[in-house]
This record gives sequence, structure tokens and C-alpha cells, in this order.
Amino acid sequence: MRIGVLRVTINLYAARTLKEKRSVIKSLLVRMRRDFNVSAAELDRLDEPGSAVLGFAHLAADGRYSDEVLNQVLRRLSRSREYMVEDHRLEIL
Repeated sequence: MRIGVLRVTINLYAARTLKEKRSVIKSLLVRMRRDFNVSAAELDRLDEPGSAVLGFAHLAADGRYSDEVLNQVLRRLSRSREYMVEDHRLEIL
């Protein structure tokens, strides 16, 4: 059994308030959970309207599958017009 962990820092373009940020982040996390069957949460920068640190985890029998799924998550995040991926780190444990 392998666990894949993806940590992503994003900058939100249009969020000027925490309320706007939370709306974008909540919707994003729900979509990622639904589309990729991953666990997802906001991890850091909770009180900064312009950025967020998100975490995604995927559990599988084969680490290559978790790597593939989390790379798909990263590609999806990278295509957004609402935010920009600033940094990311992917690990298979």
C-alpha cells in the first residue's frame, strides 16, 4: 500500500477578501475530491486572501497509480484562470 501526497501553493488572482478566497477554495476542493477521488484540504495561509496552501492525498496498492492521479490533479490546477500554481511538492510514501 502506498500513499501519494501533493502539497500545492497557489496565488488567487481575484480574491481580495477571505470570503472570496474561501468560496474559490471550497469549490476547488470539492471538484478535486469528486473528479480524482483524493482527500483534499487547505493546509496553510488560512488568513491570507491572495494565496493558499492545499494538500491532496491518494491511497493505492501501487505508488505509480497514486503518482499518476496526483499529477493529473496538478495539471488540472495548472490550467485554471482563477489562480496560479506557485509551488508544489509530490511525494509517494
